[in-house]
Amino acid sequence: MAVAVPTLSLERRLLRETPLVFACDEVGRGALAGPVAVGASVIDAASARRRVPEGLRDSKLVPEPKRAAVAERAAGWVRASAVGWAEADEIDEVGIIRALGLAAVRALAALEELGFAPATGVVLLDGNHDYITPVSRPAGGAGLTVRPVIKADRDCASASAASVIAKVARDARMVALHDEHPHYDWCSNKGYASPTHRAAIRELGLSAHHRRSWAIADAPTLF
Repeated sequence: MAVAVPTLSLERRLLRETPLVFACDEVGRGALAGPVAVGASVIDAASARRRVPEGLRDSKLVPEPKRAAVAERAAGWVRASAVGWAEADEIDEVGIIRALGLAAVRALAALEELGFAPATGVVLLDGNHDYITPVSRPAGGAGLTVRPVIKADRDCASASAASVIAKVARDARMVALHDEHPHYDWCSNKGYASPTHRAAIRELGLSAHHRRSWAIADAPTLF
């Protein structure tokens, strides 16, 4: 089966009406340990005239040995990119949906610090649920213009860029955490519910990086 290749069709349509298109995609939502990450990218009309980087796909469709190179090309193609984080204890405190919103708003704030204000454009969000607006909207004020798009990480090149950039960044975080807790094998499973990870939890219990509010003991194996 052919692998879907993302395009700029939607972004180009939106850029006729707005100067900037931002895209966000999350990584790590279903993990048992580690932070959740939201990647954010921004493109303008000039970016949209450039060729989509070679090999750019939804991060789940990019083989792991190639992801770092694809992420580097993606970061060089967009005007700017950033990754926002919500740590395991925040997920426990506010829940995963609110944590996703916090991570997304942090990523977008980092882009604003680079000179790209999200309020001046449209934010494409992978999925069917807008978890950004409830966090970004000031009390009594207007929030960002967020457009959820199902399979945006597969079909929209700007979201594919955000996806692979976030995936590489989060994987690197989990490999670094593996050095502190090698028994959980995070260098391989990246915090997801692999058999090795679950066996270590049964033997050793939870670390400070586990999402303690989750029913981890009964979590299904995801790969």
